Amino acid sequence: MMPMEHLQAFRYELRPNGEQQRKMRRFAGSCRFVFNKALALQQGRYEQGAKKLGYAGLCKALTEWKAQPETLWLKETHSQPLQQTLKDLERAYLNFFEKRADFPRFKKKGLGDSFRYPQGCKLEQGNSRIFLPKVGWLRYRNSRPILGKVCNVTVSQSGGKWFASIQTRRQVEATRPTGGIVGIDLGIARFATLSDGTYLEPLHSFKQHQQRLKRYQRRMARKVKFSQNWRKAKAKVTRIHTDIGNARKDYLHKASTAISQNHAIVCIEDLQIRNMSRSAKGTVESPGQRVKQKSGLNRSILDQGWGEFRRQLDYKLAWRGGYLIAVAPHNTSRTCPGCGHVSKENRQTQAKFACVACRYENNADVVGAMNVLERGQRLLACGELVQSDRSMKQEPAEASQAQA
Repeated sequence: MMPMEHLQAFRYELRPNGEQQRKMRRFAGSCRFVFNKALALQQGRYEQGAKKLGYAGLCKALTEWKAQPETLWLKETHSQPLQQTLKDLERAYLNFFEKRADFPRFKKKGLGDSFRYPQGCKLEQGNSRIFLPKVGWLRYRNSRPILGKVCNVTVSQSGGKWFASIQTRRQVEATRPTGGIVGIDLGIARFATLSDGTYLEPLHSFKQHQQRLKRYQRRMARKVKFSQNWRKAKAKVTRIHTDIGNARKDYLHKASTAISQNHAIVCIEDLQIRNMSRSAKGTVESPGQRVKQKSGLNRSILDQGWGEFRRQLDYKLAWRGGYLIAVAPHNTSRTCPGCGHVSKENRQTQAKFACVACRYENNADVVGAMNVLERGQRLLACGELVQSDRSMKQEPAEASQAQA
């Protein structure tokens, strides 16, 4: 089999000294400033009826900003991270125009502080240190070896710590996937139910820390904003959020790895999570109904991390030569796998499925997974489109060969 290019990111915790931390905070702030200023410039041109500037035009504007007396401090930051910030803004506009994301928003201090180097970084794995231009050599926690050639390095801050995400590129031998085809139904009572009847219990990471998080948020609310005590309380709240995210990410990685290792083709529902978790408050003129119950449901949906789980399954299956198929989710839990009868009365309870036509009974999540599997097999055979009008990345014939 022909070798394939393998892109992978390795994330490590950095151990900078005080001066290096100040430099990285300054660099992240400069990138945030450039992003916001460029976004304001684009919005101003739109309001005036002028054409949006491209990446080249924004780079020219960046050079002018560096020459202005009030923003001379931008010269202290390496030019590459600032240019990469403009590329990020250009990509955000492209995602908006192609309806993959909302309109770009202004960045806030302390939320997602990061900057990226496309080149110029050096790595010494034996000495567990990395060189960043204009920052110098930094120690990092060498938890695993880095494979491949370094493409770029992204430095970010999370939970009061600094991390370096090193993306590499390497050629690996293409492998033939192992296992068969399976359908997965995602839920809340059960995180993932497979069409063979097995299922994964949910982690409920946010729910486990919810009361503790409320307690520290109340303490922060009683402090004078931006005071030293307020900053200490905020740091504790941030740490809890970090623990919640780390636990969820660890769980999703373990679940997606286990499924991708044992199956060649995975069929999953093409869920529109943003629509499912939309607020039910409504407006003053037409207020929503059962707002509190819907709020709790939205919280539980977002706590599962379905979108991240699908993303991990996608690339892990591709690494092993497998395929991820997204199918239309409508009526998967109301369709009888025995006779094909579709009715909302088939779902007598949240967990029980009982067909009113042929009396077929089973767990509702298992029935949903079986229907997802059936639609995935139909998609392989006929090349149908999924609900979001996105067709399969691979040809159906190739996927059928992988299954065989």
